[in-house]
Amino acid sequence: MKKNLTRRQKEFLSQFWDFYREMEEPIHYVTLAEHLGIGKITAYEMLRLLEDRGLVQSEYHLPGEGRGPGRSTVLFKPTAEAPRLLFDLTGSSPEDDDWDVAKEHILQQLRDGKAAGYDDLLADLLARIPEHHSPLIYLTEMITATLLALGALRDSAETGGLTGCLRRIGLPGEIGLSALGGVSIALSVMERVNRRVATFLLAQSGKYHTMFSQLGEENRRRLSDFAREAAKIVSG
Repeated sequence: MKKNLTRRQKEFLSQFWDFYREMEEPIHYVTLAEHLGIGKITAYEMLRLLEDRGLVQSEYHLPGEGRGPGRSTVLFKPTAEAPRLLFDLTGSSPEDDDWDVAKEHILQQLRDGKAAGYDDLLADLLARIPEHHSPLIYLTEMITATLLALGALRDSAETGGLTGCLRRIGLPGEIGLSALGGVSIALSVMERVNRRVATFLLAQSGKYHTMFSQLGEENRRRLSDFAREAAKIVSG
């Protein structure tokens, strides 16, 4: 799909994605054109092109939430493929400015994997985590891997109350993200845990704590928000 988009189309998609996340609702092409400072026809044609690529979805809205007479309005929103593509375009080591894209990509993978399981996602995380130079994305993927390891054991009596922490991670007065790295120690002594996963998390725990300790307050808050949302999906 990357080869089918020009540089201008990729930039437009990125700008549309950012604006959509800001608005948190489908957008009219005129509103988008005014926001980007481009022509209305240009914005409409670009959105339709991206729709043909499966990256944008259009939907029709009637006045009064579909009640009564009136002319319908076409609005646009990104599909689930949009953040995936934007994440792929950042390369193997995205900068912190790309964290929002990486975060949305992971959350979408978690949602998509609820039915089939997370084995493939976890294997992918273990392979790419050591390659990241961005502390924020490294920590995000380490948190995800730890949550998946905990989630795989949630039905085991051996874990006791450990997996009960899933829904409380990041909340005030509950388990903090600084302590989450220490969960790997507990995992390493459990019989039912995947040894490869436990060994990997344990080996990375020192780096996790070092990077986390160097984060500013705002980035800690962003990670905490992510962890709560990811834990909610994994714990179901």
